[in-house]
Amino acid sequence: MMGIMKKDDIPGLFSALADRPLADRLRPSALEDIMGQDHLLGEGGPLRLMADSGKMTSFILWGPPGCGKTTLARILATRTSMHFAALSAVFSGMADLRKAFDEAARRREYGHGTLLFVDEIHRFNRAQQDGFLPYVENGTVTLVGATTENPSFELNSALLSRCKVFVMHSLDAPALESIIERAETLLQRELPLAPEARATLIELADGDGRYLINLMESVFDLCKPDEMLGTDALLKIVQQRAPVYDKDREGHYNLISALHKSLRGSDTDAALYWAARMLEGGEDPLYLLRRLTRFAMEDISLADPAALQMAIAAWDAYERLGSPEGELAIAELIIYLGCAPKSNSAYTAWGAARKAAREYGSLMPPAHILNAPTKLMKELGYGKNYAYDHDAPDAFSGQNYFPDNMPRRQFYRPPERGFEREINKRLAYWDKLRRQRAEEDAGNSGTRSNRKKPPVPEKRDPS
Repeated sequence: MMGIMKKDDIPGLFSALADRPLADRLRPSALEDIMGQDHLLGEGGPLRLMADSGKMTSFILWGPPGCGKTTLARILATRTSMHFAALSAVFSGMADLRKAFDEAARRREYGHGTLLFVDEIHRFNRAQQDGFLPYVENGTVTLVGATTENPSFELNSALLSRCKVFVMHSLDAPALESIIERAETLLQRELPLAPEARATLIELADGDGRYLINLMESVFDLCKPDEMLGTDALLKIVQQRAPVYDKDREGHYNLISALHKSLRGSDTDAALYWAARMLEGGEDPLYLLRRLTRFAMEDISLADPAALQMAIAAWDAYERLGSPEGELAIAELIIYLGCAPKSNSAYTAWGAARKAAREYGSLMPPAHILNAPTKLMKELGYGKNYAYDHDAPDAFSGQNYFPDNMPRRQFYRPPERGFEREINKRLAYWDKLRRQRAEEDAGNSGTRSNRKKPPVPEKRDPS
């Protein structure tokens, strides 16, 4: 049934030139129309309960672009009969904030609340964020901040303590498909894409509802009547989206963490994907090479000593070739590191050794391993009874090299992986010899004490 046409609906002379963008026409007007946020807006969801009760408290919406943060704030203001005031931290300063607070204070005098929506709130500096506090505390405004960045890093702790944080998700494929269907219903026209091209369009949107709508608008506007586009034809008329990546923000740390953990888990393919995401997003390849070199030392270590050599070689190759040719060296390094045996034994050993150094940091080395270049030092026992390992038949004396008052500790515990299998054999052999020497010393201590010791030729410590 046709509704009654209002005055604003009557086409004017220039109405064709003033068509509203498809994104504006598809903007949801009810909570039920917002897609992909059932954890917040579904039955029992926190924002659903807030809207149903009519009692709003200040909160932060954290989510990627195009997930509906602004629309959600508008609908909540309408549902709770509050005035909706919007600011963008990109274009606003302290003067704009003061004006918004003053207007909200006047409305409050007449019993009308204000929902102040601040887009990109993380772009306000610390002092500007502090400016919200008294107005949030006394109820002049109900603050709804929107951010694409982790609030824990970007917002004052004082502001966070007064606001709940709700995480909004990027839109999944079913949610994006629902938006396409709504557009087809609104325009009374099927999106002219073959099934595989329709799936490609959803992939190109990458969870961003607003970007999907812009892509659809391009297809509707540029496609000829009765034409059905395949994937190749679709890609010719829509521009592929650049990867979402901020080199100086949380995305940077999230992706390098994903790369590092994928390598640690020996998932070479996933590691290649995350590295490609970073480079496509504009990451400095030298930063990537530094982190990969660290990985070679921290997570592969002596299980494959060639890993560090490979990392340095890849670094050198990239510096000589640059991009894009040198990026192949990065790919080869990632494949090598992903396929190498893993060990953090050196990393763990170094940490344990540093802890012991703090615990026993004032102890002198045992006298027998101290050099004695002067007569006084010899008289004090420096170097006395030092056993020169090369004189032993197996080149192993088994002497103690820890401080006298410190128990022997084992910091390095290599696993049975890669080259460290061979190292384990050596350590086990030396442990066996060390125990034998200790038993011999214990059994012969009395005999040696009654026997005149032969003169030991003095040898200078090669160190």
